[in-house]
Amino acid sequence: MIWEVFRQDKKGDYHEHCGNVHAPDREMALTFAQVQHARRKPTNSIWVVPKDEIGELDAENAAFGGTTDKSYRWAMTFNVETVAEEVADSEREQVEAEKGRGEN
Repeated sequence: MIWEVFRQDKKGDYHEHCGNVHAPDREMALTFAQVQHARRKPTNSIWVVPKDEIGELDAENAAFGGTTDKSYRWAMTFNVETVAEEVADSEREQVEAEKGRGEN
């Protein structure tokens, strides 16, 4: 039986696929995965999953995120130049006001 192996470098990191092992059961798969995929690298944890249990859904089979435009959710769609100009103008006004009051 083929088992897919996922390892985690440090606690809190994502588990990443690092390969597979051939083993008759879960215990042997964990042992083989530890020897093959965690022996040389610092490893926090290992997952082994039967290859037959992993399912896949790609972009051709599903419309991820639906069909509506959700670009407003991404900050890169906002025009920050006008806001930056307003902030710079406001800072200049503050400097001028401080000079007028003799604070600078």
